[in-house]
Amino acid sequence: MTNNIPGSLHGACTRQQAEAALGTYGVRRAIRTGLLITPWPRVVIEAGRRLDPLTMAAAALLSAGPSGALCGFAAARLHGCQAGPPGDVEVVVPYDTWPRRRSGLVVHNGRVSPEDIHVIDGLRVLSPDLVISELLCTARSARAALACADQACELQPAAERAEFVAAVTGRLDIRADRRGTIRAYGLAALITAGVESPPESWLRLLVVENGFPPPVVQHEVCDLDGVLLWRLDLAWPAIRVALEYDGHAAHSGREADDLARDEDLRRRGWIVIRVRADDLRNPRRVLTDLSAAFHSRGGLLGATA
Repeated sequence: MTNNIPGSLHGACTRQQAEAALGTYGVRRAIRTGLLITPWPRVVIEAGRRLDPLTMAAAALLSAGPSGALCGFAAARLHGCQAGPPGDVEVVVPYDTWPRRRSGLVVHNGRVSPEDIHVIDGLRVLSPDLVISELLCTARSARAALACADQACELQPAAERAEFVAAVTGRLDIRADRRGTIRAYGLAALITAGVESPPESWLRLLVVENGFPPPVVQHEVCDLDGVLLWRLDLAWPAIRVALEYDGHAAHSGREADDLARDEDLRRRGWIVIRVRADDLRNPRRVLTDLSAAFHSRGGLLGATA
């Protein structure tokens, strides 16, 4: 329906735009019959697109005004980082704007330079390094923030990944609001490419938070001729201890193959601890097994990988 409204974007437009195209009565009738809904004042969207992230992002920007830009997990998703949880759409606006928080929409005041604004699918969004640095400071879930940071790093060209992480850290160095920066520096030190799923990012943070040294991501196990045999999700090669995350979709029906793989790694001197989704909610078993593996190899918890 909004496709016929000039200026509409991803199924969202201002009520003024809708009334110019459909008339005041037409808009009221569309809202009354459920064809259009008003998630926030002065904005209308197609009812069938209420769960579309692009539609809600466009509606949030229309509500915030032309100087607004998407931030938070909504911005991360537009940059290709899907690890963030669903939730409120966040927008940043200049200090001379007086925002009001509404259900499903959070508007922040902040200083944003024009060079920090990217346009993706017609939507104004903060640059990826700024988005990630802010998430590392402010996201309620450190796990989700790190998972998004790992995804953002993976999306960079290989030759530019170190530069990207440095840019994130540089944002923290100059951040005026120092709240959350101590946590953020610790998370930024863990950012890496190669992580294959958000749970692997969460698992890496879990073990580091519990005193283990940062593991190597996607460690390659080769034979004596240098031929690649296996890749391990998380590993401490110096003591040949590894964690393998068993995502249900990836490992369903592969139990026999996993057992054979683990046996081959055992013969090569590796201790492999398998981790499942339930272990991330209650990690006692994994942490106990990992501690025992470290001690059996003479590895101290503060040892390097």
